[in-house]
Amino acid sequence: MENMMCPVDVISMCSAGGEIRPLRMRLEQTHQLIRVDIDEVISVKDVQYVGIEAKIFLCRATMDGRQKLFELKYTIRTHSWCLMRMVS
Repeated sequence: MENMMCPVDVISMCSAGGEIRPLRMRLEQTHQLIRVDIDEVISVKDVQYVGIEAKIFLCRATMDGRQKLFELKYTIRTHSWCLMRMVS
């Protein structure tokens, strides 16, 4: 389990009912941009950090030919995404 807490670019989709779902993210690793297509959103959890509303997405993606689990945090007030940690 690797804690990261780094900002990432995310392409997401919003449903007619207002639900948001990440589809793809882009992160910088060793001065290189890496594009990751999200295969599945496993769970979504609403959280509050010191009164700041956020959503935590547990996602599955294929990276380097291997299945990876990771958590993305979406902060509602700032509309920003952050890669919280790689689970596996």
